[in-house]
Amino acid sequence: MEVINTLGRRKKSVARVYMQNGTGSVTVNGRDFKEYFPTMPLQYRIHQPFMLTETEGKYDVKVNVRGGGITGQIEAVRLGISRALVEVDPEMKTKLKVEGLMTRDPRMVERKKFGQPKARKKFQFSKR
Repeated sequence: MEVINTLGRRKKSVARVYMQNGTGSVTVNGRDFKEYFPTMPLQYRIHQPFMLTETEGKYDVKVNVRGGGITGQIEAVRLGISRALVEVDPEMKTKLKVEGLMTRDPRMVERKKFGQPKARKKFQFSKR
């Protein structure tokens, strides 16, 4: 199997995922994913697509991720891994879609409006 290249996005984060047959190692920006994402809930999100499709330890994953915060980055990586698994076997799509891993989250930060301190917050109104 050649290298499969997919893309995952969330907020300002963009993750480029390169997947190929291997032993199950995951590297993010040249570091082990356990070093890059130190907490267990974040590490679980990387394993989630593999656990749902029962493909743990079958593929080596190399990820380049840029922009945003740590949560946006992990969600982008998860989407990229899910898309790569679907390219390998299209039958996996139904399992991943049921769990919501194939949907790109469209929510973005709302822009700040002029005449206001933030996007929705208003300056205090004075009647007199």
